[in-house]
Amino acid sequence: MQLIWLRSDLRLHDNTALSAAASRGPSVAVYLLSPEQWHEHDDAPCKVDFWLRNLRELSRALGELHIPLLIRTASRWDEAPKVLLDLCQQLKIDAVHVNEEYGIHESRRDVAVADALKTKGIDFHSYLDQLLFKPGTVLTKTGTYFQVFSQFRKVCYDRLHSSLPSLVSAPMAQSPLTVDSDEIPSSVAGFATPGDTLRALWPAGEAEARRRLDSFADAQIDYYKSERDFPAKPGTSQLSAYLAAGVISPRQCLHAALQSNQGEFESGKVGAVTWINELLWREFYKHILVGYPRVSRHRAFRPETEALAWRDAPDELAAWQEARTGLPIIDAAMRQLLETGWMHNRLRMVVAMFLTKNLLIDWREGERFFMRHLIDGDLAANNGGWQWSSSTGTDSAPYFRIFNPLSQSEKFDSEGLFIKHWLPELAGLNKKDVHNPANLGGLFGVAGYPSPIVNLSTSRTRALAAFKNLPSRQNAGGGYE
Repeated sequence: MQLIWLRSDLRLHDNTALSAAASRGPSVAVYLLSPEQWHEHDDAPCKVDFWLRNLRELSRALGELHIPLLIRTASRWDEAPKVLLDLCQQLKIDAVHVNEEYGIHESRRDVAVADALKTKGIDFHSYLDQLLFKPGTVLTKTGTYFQVFSQFRKVCYDRLHSSLPSLVSAPMAQSPLTVDSDEIPSSVAGFATPGDTLRALWPAGEAEARRRLDSFADAQIDYYKSERDFPAKPGTSQLSAYLAAGVISPRQCLHAALQSNQGEFESGKVGAVTWINELLWREFYKHILVGYPRVSRHRAFRPETEALAWRDAPDELAAWQEARTGLPIIDAAMRQLLETGWMHNRLRMVVAMFLTKNLLIDWREGERFFMRHLIDGDLAANNGGWQWSSSTGTDSAPYFRIFNPLSQSEKFDSEGLFIKHWLPELAGLNKKDVHNPANLGGLFGVAGYPSPIVNLSTSRTRALAAFKNLPSRQNAGGGYE
């Protein structure tokens, strides 16, 4: 008997571990509930709810193949070896199959489980699945992990041209077993259930993920490069939550993009090329997790930036978190996050730069807050994005490149449609004033909307000074986008 231990791979199709197990003989699947570990990792309640909803869909699909899905609890991952070993002995399991995960805690957990199983003669097989390339196989000429995305991408393209990762067939139905599936819980203690509005934005299941991918590849991908930066437009694929939970695979995404672009990676439709680039950014940040494990430990990728004099400003942090900074594009983006569990990618950069540069608050505060609210929260991508914005990470924006929220707002939401959707109290303003109601004067702004909590010009100067004071700082200059 084979056991598939499901984690961030909640799908039937193109699931490497699932197909490998099923090809070896009768199979059972298991999923571990780990609420204490999830709390420690700042997993958002809406994300945990998304996992449970997808597990229900997957349980039905597996049931049609007579593959039971069991639920066990290992509140912390250090309990996983015993819980899985007990299950294996109870079911007389010969081998456990998993798809690789890459955070430092995930890697240690898997080594501990493999060791525990080995003592009882049970095999442990792990497979490349949530990435196109195994970490450690895309390296510089000197054998180190890449630190610059453009160089990493070039090697990935060379590899893809010579060998495209193929899709894995879904398993066939097996003979019924005497093991019954467990009921999937509707909630987990300590994680509030999100409202119906948020749930309706993110329907569960592979069929929905595939529908989004197909509709994006058929109708939207051509416009991706030109529209992806405009938050009021439906310019993005809305697949990030499904990729993070493994409801769809990066291989499926890559194949769909290539199919829409006559098999081209670097030429043809610029929209498809740009989107493939984004898949490779996702890949890059996961390789960074493995090559530079300090980023899993809340450390800066660039060690010299650990010396930054971040400000302790709890009131300003709270204003940022609660969407009352007095800068409409920031507040609209934060309301989108709080209400939908998701934020448009351009705005993730804008609000992150505002927190880390204009407020000079430690990027780790923002990273944690995002993880606690994002339905697509993923350690590698979230950490990579925050460290890029705060100029502490790989490929990071030079410290003197600081987004101006007002000009970003005017450029990417010129009509104010996004702002007015999320800040209806500003709906009466014209498209010029909506970006900066403070210009209208008055002690209380517009309709009770707060005045800006910071002066953009002086706070920018303060940020530049903090970065210039770092040891080993070579760059100098200025730029305000």
